[in-house]
Amino acid sequence: MQLDRIDVLGGGPAGLYAAILLKADMPRAAVCVYEQNPSDATFGFGVVFSDQALDFLKADDPETHGLITPYMERWRNMTLVHRGETVTLDGIGFAAIGRLHLQQLLQKRARAVGVGLTFERRVASVDELDGDLIIGADGFNSLMRHADPAAFGQTLDAFSNHFAWFGTRRLFDTLTQTFVRTDKGAMNAHHYRYAPDMSTFIVECDGPTFEAYGFVDKDENETARVCEAVFADTLGGEPLIANKSIWRQFPRLWCENWVSGNRVLIGDAVHTAHFSIGSGTRIAMEDAIALARILRVQDTLDAALAAFEAERKPIAWKIVDAANTSALWYDRFADKMALAPLDFAFDYITRSGRVDLERLRRLSPQFMAAYEARRTGAPA
Repeated sequence: MQLDRIDVLGGGPAGLYAAILLKADMPRAAVCVYEQNPSDATFGFGVVFSDQALDFLKADDPETHGLITPYMERWRNMTLVHRGETVTLDGIGFAAIGRLHLQQLLQKRARAVGVGLTFERRVASVDELDGDLIIGADGFNSLMRHADPAAFGQTLDAFSNHFAWFGTRRLFDTLTQTFVRTDKGAMNAHHYRYAPDMSTFIVECDGPTFEAYGFVDKDENETARVCEAVFADTLGGEPLIANKSIWRQFPRLWCENWVSGNRVLIGDAVHTAHFSIGSGTRIAMEDAIALARILRVQDTLDAALAAFEAERKPIAWKIVDAANTSALWYDRFADKMALAPLDFAFDYITRSGRVDLERLRRLSPQFMAAYEARRTGAPA
C-alpha cells in the first residue's frame, strides 16, 4: 500500500517508531510527527525491557534492536529485599536504557529516513491534521482518544497504590525491589541502573501510608527527602533526583476499538501496562511493528486498519491482563509482608498465576532449590 501523507500525534517511542517503520515502507509518503514538548523533554528516567521483549524486537526488527542494545545496561537475575534479607531470583533477565536516550536514538533514525519531526507544536484538534492515516501515539492523555472516547470504547480507572518516579546516582547490580515497613506503613522501591552512572528509583505505597506521611501536601522535593530517609540503607547516602516526580496512581486504560475512520491508536493512547512487568514500551513498539506490517500487505487502508485491530488487540490484551494482575499484587503487597522472605519471593514470582512449578524450576533453578528445600526441610 502507498499513502501520500501520514500524520503521527506524539513524539515518544511509540510515535517515533511507527513513523520510522512507515517511512521506510513508503518512502514517497510525507510522514510527519507532531509533539507538543521540546525534543529533549521526557518524564521519568529509565525504561526496562525483559529478555523476552528484546527477543521479540530482534526477530521483528533487528536494525532497531542493534541500534539500542549497545547502550543498554543488562543483568541476568532479579533481587528482592524483604525484612532486610536479600533473595535472588536467578534467570529473570532485564535490560534498561534511559528514556531520553532511547528517544534521541529514535529521533536520529527518524530524521535519517526522512520523517518530518515537529516539536513544541500543540495540536488543538485532530481535525487540524489531514493525513490519509492519522496515528494517535500521544500517550495516556491522548488528544485523539479524548476527542471521541465513545468511538474508541474507552474503559478507564486506576490502581489504588500511589507511586513517585525518581532517579539516583546510586548504581544497582540488578533490577531490585526493596520492601520496608515503617511506623507509618509499608513502602516499596523498584530500582535499577539504566546508564553507567544513573538508576531509576520508583517508590510506591498504599493509600493509608500515603495519608500517614502527608504526601498529598508535599512537593516532589519534600517527597524525595522523606523517601531518602525511608530507603537510606538502600541509597547508601545518595540523594534522589526529581523529574516531575509527583505522586500518581497508575491508570488502567483499555479501548475496545483501536480504529475510528482513518484514525488509529497505539501504545499508551489505547492501553496501559503497569510498570511492574516492564512491558509498556515493548507493547507500544510491537503495536507499531504490527501496524506497519499489515499496511505493507493490505490493499486498502480500511482493510488494513480492521486487520490490525483484529490481530493486535488479543495479543496486547494478554500482556495487559498480566500487567493488571501484577499491579493488583502490588496494591496488596503490605499484607504479603507477613510472609518470610523466601515465601514472599515465591508469592511474588507466581503473582500472575501463569507460572507453574516446572517452568519456575527451569527459569530459576537456584531460587526454586532454596525455596523447596525450605518447604521440605531438606538441605538446599
